[in-house]
Amino acid sequence: MCTHTSLKTGGPADLFAVPEDTEDLQSLLSWLHDQQIPWMPIGRGYNLLVSDRGISGAVISLERFDRITFDGSLITAEAGAENLAVVRFAQKIRRGGIGFISGIPGTIGGAIKMNAGAYGEGILTRTDHLTLLRGGSVADFRMEELDYGYRHLKLEDGDIVLAASFRLDEREPHLTEEEILKDTNLRRLKHNVGFPSAGSFFKNPHGQAAWRLIDAAGMRGTIVGGAQVSEVHSNFLVNTGAATTQDFLDLATIVKTAVFATSGVTLEEEVRIVGKI
Repeated sequence: MCTHTSLKTGGPADLFAVPEDTEDLQSLLSWLHDQQIPWMPIGRGYNLLVSDRGISGAVISLERFDRITFDGSLITAEAGAENLAVVRFAQKIRRGGIGFISGIPGTIGGAIKMNAGAYGEGILTRTDHLTLLRGGSVADFRMEELDYGYRHLKLEDGDIVLAASFRLDEREPHLTEEEILKDTNLRRLKHNVGFPSAGSFFKNPHGQAAWRLIDAAGMRGTIVGGAQVSEVHSNFLVNTGAATTQDFLDLATIVKTAVFATSGVTLEEEVRIVGKI
């Protein structure tokens, strides 16, 4: 899995499948069910920390689910569509309001599952409904039917996000371009850490910035094996070249312990930690 995650760590999955479309995915899930093989879906692996021992069962990549359409009122992006590609699609049809995801690497599926955002906004506040594969059937769920908040979306076990539909504002393309440039330039300035990362490793505690707490605890630059608290942005844990997942787990524990000792705040990982224990 080290070749399928932005942190470049993780052992092998038993199976790695890339379905072509929803019908292909449903057939795959039916076969996995019959074979009693567990599974988990991923996008481009930008928010995953996979165990060094790998993943039991099948990993299902939704990278081919990348279509973006417009029906006159809603923009629908499949789970594998790149975040910036969705913003650019909206820009071409004079719609806007989600420029804040322009510089967030990854796909719409991942952005939806973690309610990705910036500057006080989250992508789910701009979402009209989600298309989910639930219990083998495809169904749409309006956002008021779902439980979501800061950096989280609660779904049922086995749910797969197939697509998200957005009701965006009418906006002149040059205004969206200004948003895109502002977001990408800001992230290039603050987040250009020079090594593989998963973006922000810890969630921001309510009313506080995780990076400030980490700095105050003296953790900037701390190294465990090949994993390091970035010198550029202390809420980024980076792979300096030969890190293992265990290095990241050990470093995260050290950081959390130090932050709690200095501030009384318990940091919570924003990355998803998956795989064999």
